[in-house]
Amino acid sequence: MRRRFFLLGGVLLLSACAEQPRLGELKGPMTVAQRTELPPPSGADLVAATTAYRIGPLDKLSIVVFGVEDLSGKFQTDAAARLSMPLIGEVDASGRTPSELATIISAKLGAKFMRDPQVTVNLEETTSQVFTVDGQVTQPGSYPVVGNMSLMRAVATAKGTGEFARLEDVVVFRMVDGQSLAALYNLGAIRRGLYADPKIYANDVIIVGDSVARRHFQQFLQITPLLTTPLILALERF
Repeated sequence: MRRRFFLLGGVLLLSACAEQPRLGELKGPMTVAQRTELPPPSGADLVAATTAYRIGPLDKLSIVVFGVEDLSGKFQTDAAARLSMPLIGEVDASGRTPSELATIISAKLGAKFMRDPQVTVNLEETTSQVFTVDGQVTQPGSYPVVGNMSLMRAVATAKGTGEFARLEDVVVFRMVDGQSLAALYNLGAIRRGLYADPKIYANDVIIVGDSVARRHFQQFLQITPLLTTPLILALERF
């Protein structure tokens, strides 16, 4: 019972940092699943809704500058999530939401070329589905799953860990066959090669813990140090 209390307190604290509604709805009991790794999601799990999208490499965008057809059209970001527009040249769209990118384009046009430009940006096509990174990372948000995405690469996509990140307290939430699972990882141990860098799938939610989360997990981690294997939890909904 004492062990379950510390597990529940830690996961609920981490889930409070995320914008995903489903994390805040995890009010049911929690048990340690008898698994050595977090299983991949099913096809039905992969179509679950995600949070606001952030632009990534090779995304196709529809950009409209009201009243100026020559500046409007379809654009695709390059491998670094940059795009090039007439007049203003290269624009860094990496990690921006469509509305944030519209504001940047509007500011660039208004600075030299137009008075009060009205710009809208819509996502036409993404390279793949997205995962979400939240908590103590430099740029939280949703990003496309491009190629063979792993936990280390996913954190790097969010511009790395923040100043107060706890590498020992990284939780991955995933729906598998309708069941909510969570895995607790140690990024430091993965970097040292103590266990494999786990694969990340579309609709995964990654929460990088901070010093507060560490305090809540501290007693449990002293009992079960995450050096050679992740901890897989099964979360039940009411």
